[in-house]
Amino acid sequence: MTSPYVIRADYDPRTIVVYQAYSPAIAGPALRAQRFVPPFSFGRMTWIKPSFLWLMHRSNWARKPGQERVLAVRITREGWEEALSRAVPTTAGAAAIAEAEVHVQWDPERSLRGAALNHYSIQVGVGRGLVRTLAEEWVTGITDVTPTVRRIAELRQNGRAAQAQRLLPPERVYPLAGAVARRLGAGV
Repeated sequence: MTSPYVIRADYDPRTIVVYQAYSPAIAGPALRAQRFVPPFSFGRMTWIKPSFLWLMHRSNWARKPGQERVLAVRITREGWEEALSRAVPTTAGAAAIAEAEVHVQWDPERSLRGAALNHYSIQVGVGRGLVRTLAEEWVTGITDVTPTVRRIAELRQNGRAAQAQRLLPPERVYPLAGAVARRLGAGV
């Protein structure tokens, strides 16, 4: 039986795409610099999500205040796996969570229409001690996918789900080392 806790992502041999939604004030400078720069905050945890549809649910298709721009952030797989190797599930004890550099949370994956599915998507909270490393070493490129998000939302709203589906980024099961997968509760 396949685990409902499996990482699905758009990735290649060297990088993985994670999604984040920001205000234009943060997204604009990040796009110009192709990494996170002020006013992005290096002093707080930032959550990265490899599931496009989960972020669409979270940001209300880029309509939630402060989340009007959706960024596809390409990071190194080495950095992604480093973050996961340091991660503690948010279901761990309070002391473990308080000491963790990285938090992992599993939430129900979403369908194109926003319905909760029977499998889960991973959210990775990169703590303030690693945020600068994420921004300066792991990020290899940032793309504004907001126009695509708006087009998919429009098609979806107008009952053209098949056309909307074709615009979704490709996501497939991400291979994760057995020990890390077991610690995070993920399927191998």
